Amino acid sequence: MTVPPAVSTVSTSTDSHRRAVWTGRILSGLVALFLAFDLAMKLLQLPDAVKATAQLGFPDGTLPALGVIQLVCLILYLAPRTAVLGAVLWTGYLGGAIATHVHAGGPPFNFVFPIAVAALLWGGLYLRDGRLHGVFSPRPLARR
Repeated sequence: MTVPPAVSTVSTSTDSHRRAVWTGRILSGLVALFLAFDLAMKLLQLPDAVKATAQLGFPDGTLPALGVIQLVCLILYLAPRTAVLGAVLWTGYLGGAIATHVHAGGPPFNFVFPIAVAALLWGGLYLRDGRLHGVFSPRPLARR
């Protein structure tokens, strides 16, 4: 017995959607692990984090505040209802990191890396949250 084409198309579409959602979850999870590690370094005020922050010109005692900001952003990003808000806030935070590193005159990696992290944040969210498909899909220009 053969399966009608419409049924196989639907199951292929469903399988494709399922794979995209899982890919998005994995991407988001990997980025979240990295960001959790970074915020833990700040909250625990590990010597490497203290040294790097001082080299960028931040005053002593800045790390806990940055760690709390990162923690709030991460919680918002991981909660499905507030994930878009979390991604927007992370983008702002990472934009500040880029500006700081450009101002400090560091190597290109120091400002390219936050761009890559932001791209992975949004890429993972795009794949796991269908609400963004309409926002980021290419559309033809409206006629005037």
